[in-house]
Amino acid sequence: MTTLRAWRLTGRGPADGPDPALVDVGLACCTLEFEAALAAFPEAVPVPVGELPPGTPRLVVISGTVTDRLAPAVQAVVEACAAVGPVTVAAFGACASSGGPYWDSYAVTNGIDQVVGVDVYLPGCPPPPDALVTVVEELLAEPRDAVREAS
Repeated sequence: MTTLRAWRLTGRGPADGPDPALVDVGLACCTLEFEAALAAFPEAVPVPVGELPPGTPRLVVISGTVTDRLAPAVQAVVEACAAVGPVTVAAFGACASSGGPYWDSYAVTNGIDQVVGVDVYLPGCPPPPDALVTVVEELLAEPRDAVREAS
């Protein structure tokens, strides 16, 4: 299972700016927990990733096993998001954070932080959905300059 989906959190942005977005780079089973976490955000509206307006702050959630062949595609998604607005990257689950139970496989990247900068790690196999809810709520409460700006 590999997915790339985005949700705009309607009405959660500042009065003078765009609503933030969650971008799910779902590579395996942890993406199901991401979707369960969405239930806490009834204002989440699915949108094509390419249709998010420039300047939209994005939380890019990488979930699941990152293989060496998938790593460049994940990196491209993060770079594309960072090119148009502020980005926070979350490694969701043991596989995204460290390779999980597959860490010793010749084909598995031992953590997405070998490929892109990671701002938040959510441990677990899988992490509970409320862990992601907590991170999203904390990020929404932070001032705009607290997230990494595009370089």
